[in-house]
Amino acid sequence: MAALRAALRALFAAPRARSPPLGRRPPPAPRSASAAARGAAMEPAPRWLAGLRFDNRALRALPVETPPPGPEGAPSAPRPVPGACFSRVRPAPLRQPRLVALSEPALALLGLGAPPADAAAREAREAEAALFFSGNALLPGAEPAAHCYCGHQFGQFAGQLGDGAAMYLGEVCTAAGERWELQLKGAGPTPFSRQADGRKVLRSSIREFLCSEAMFHLGIPTTRAGACVTSQSTVVRDVFYDGNPKYEKCTVVLRIASTFLRFGSFEIFKPADEHTGREGPSVGRNDIRVQMLDYVIGTFYPEIQATHAEDRVQRNAAFFREVTRRTAWMVAEWQCVGFCHGVLNTDNMSIVGLTIDYGPFGFLDRYDPDHVCNASDNAGRYTYSKQPEVCKWNLQKLLEALEPELPRELGEAILAEEFDSEFHRHYLQKMRRKLGLVRKELDDDGALVAKLLETMHLTGADFTNTFYVLSSFPVGPEALGLPEFLAALTAQCASLEELKLAFRPQMDPRQLSMMLMLAQSNPQLFALIGTRANVTKELERVEQQSRLEQLSPAELLSKNQGHWADWLQQYRARLEKDREGVSDEEAWQAERMRVMHANNPKYVLRNYIAQNAIEAAENGDFSEASSPPSPLRPWVPREDNWGRGSP
Repeated sequence: MAALRAALRALFAAPRARSPPLGRRPPPAPRSASAAARGAAMEPAPRWLAGLRFDNRALRALPVETPPPGPEGAPSAPRPVPGACFSRVRPAPLRQPRLVALSEPALALLGLGAPPADAAAREAREAEAALFFSGNALLPGAEPAAHCYCGHQFGQFAGQLGDGAAMYLGEVCTAAGERWELQLKGAGPTPFSRQADGRKVLRSSIREFLCSEAMFHLGIPTTRAGACVTSQSTVVRDVFYDGNPKYEKCTVVLRIASTFLRFGSFEIFKPADEHTGREGPSVGRNDIRVQMLDYVIGTFYPEIQATHAEDRVQRNAAFFREVTRRTAWMVAEWQCVGFCHGVLNTDNMSIVGLTIDYGPFGFLDRYDPDHVCNASDNAGRYTYSKQPEVCKWNLQKLLEALEPELPRELGEAILAEEFDSEFHRHYLQKMRRKLGLVRKELDDDGALVAKLLETMHLTGADFTNTFYVLSSFPVGPEALGLPEFLAALTAQCASLEELKLAFRPQMDPRQLSMMLMLAQSNPQLFALIGTRANVTKELERVEQQSRLEQLSPAELLSKNQGHWADWLQQYRARLEKDREGVSDEEAWQAERMRVMHANNPKYVLRNYIAQNAIEAAENGDFSEASSPPSPLRPWVPREDNWGRGSP
C-alpha cells in the first residue's frame, strides 16, 4: 500500500510552471473606505499560493448584486436576489483552522508544485493552506461571491436556492492555458443560506473530499477537491435526525472545476410554477438569460460558438445537444461503477457534464437496482436504476428554462434523439469492456449484461467484487479451474440471512392488504396515496421472502451455483465468439485482461471506508483522509474528459 501511495504521488503531483500575471484585475467588491483600509491592513500575504493568478471572467460577464447598505454582516442576510447571477459575500472566519488534507493531483491543476521534502517547509505550506482555504484570509485577486440559482427538488420547483454554503472565490488561470474556478464550501452564510448557517461539518466535508477525488481516479467526470480544513468553531447538527443534536466542528472544502454553473442557474427566470406557485427571482429578464448563454457557450463550448456564430438558435441547439450527450455519458459511467448520487435535483446537475455536489451519495454493495442512498428519499425517486431517467427529466427542465432562446419543440426533439441513444451506446460499450469483450460488438450483448445483473440481484452478489472476480474467468476449451472460479464467484453472494434482510417487506401486512383492496374498490383514491409500482414491488418482496424461508444455507448455495453456472455458460460462448479468428491467442488474452483490469476497480469508496476516515479524523487522526486515493486504481486522463479547465 505504501508503494502504491508513493507511485500515485509521483504520477499525479508533478510540479507545473506558474502563469505570468494576466494584467489588470477586475475591481474588488464595493466597500466603505474604512472597510477597505481595514481589509488591506489585515490581509496576510501568501507565499506558496502567491503564484495563483486570478481573472474572474464570470463576474465581468454576468450581473453581480452589490449587497444593500446596512450594518456589519448585512451582505449575508437571507433575501431574494433579483436581476443578478451572483451576490458579493465574505467568508466568515473560523477559530484555529487546521488542515485535514490536501489533494496534490487536484492542486497540480492550478500549477502548484509537489510538497517540499523539508518538514519545516511542509508545515509552513500546510499552515498557509489552512489560512487561505478556510476563508480566514483572501488571496490577492479573489472576489468571493455566492451564485444565484433555482431548482426542481424531488420533482417540485423550489424557487430561489443558490449557494447557501458555498462561495465562488474566483478563476485561476494557469501557464497551461487552463482556467479553474475555486470554491469554498462551508465558509459561512450567504444571501441564499435561508435558515441555515452556511457551514459544513467534518464528516460531510471528508465524504465530499474523498469522493471527488475517488471519482476522478475512476475516470468519471467530476468536480475536484483540493483541500479540506477543519477548525475549533462548532455548529449544532442532528446527525441521525432523531432529536439528539450534538456539536460538530466547522469544516471547509476547497472545490475546483471549470465552472460550478448548473441546470438551475437558468431556472432563475422561471415564472410562477403551476404546482408550487413559486417563481424564480429574475422572471422576465430574458436579457440576463442571453448573457448567461453567451458566457457559458463562449467560455465552455468555444467550438460551438465558433461554428454557429451567425445563428443563435442553432448555436443554442448545438449547446443543448452537447449538454445532453455529456449528461448521458456521465450517468452511464455512474451506472457502470455502481455510483448513486442521492440528490439528483436540477440544481445539482452541472452545465458541463460533471458530477457535482456530493451529499448522501453511495456505491452499491450487493447489487440492488432499487437501492436508495438518501434517507430522505422516501418515495425512491433517486434510486440507482432511475438515475438515467431522472437525468433525462432534468434535461427537460433545462430546455424549458432556455426558452425562448431555444424553442421548446427543437429542444425536445434533440432530447428525444440524443439522450437514450447516447446513454445506451456508452453504457453497453463500457459494459463490454468490463466483461473483456474486446474485438466484436454483437446485438445480443445487451441481453448478456441484463442477465448478468439479474443473476447478481437474485444471488445478492456484490457489484464491484463480482466484476473484479470475472477478470480471472478461465477461457479455453479445457475450462481448467472452472470449479474453483465458481466457488470464488458464489463467495461474493449474500448469505441467507442477508437476503432475508434485503427482501424483507416494507409494509405492514395489514397495510398491504388495505392497499390491494383500495386499488380494486377506489382506483382514484389509491392513485393519490400510493403507486401500483410500489405495491407490485412489495408483493415481489413478500413472495421472495416466502421462498427464502423455505431454504437452508446449503440449498441457497446450490441455487446460487446454478444461477451462475447458467450465466457463465452464456458468457463463455460469447467469449468464444470474441476469440474467433484470433491468430495470437496469448495476445488476445492479455488484451482482455488489460481491458478488464482497467475498467473494473478493486476498490470503490464504500461507506465503511469513508466512515473509518471520518471517525479517525474526529479523534484527531487525519491519515485516513490525507493520503492519495490509494485503494483506487490510478486513472490516465483521456482527451475526451471534459472536466479539464476552459481556456
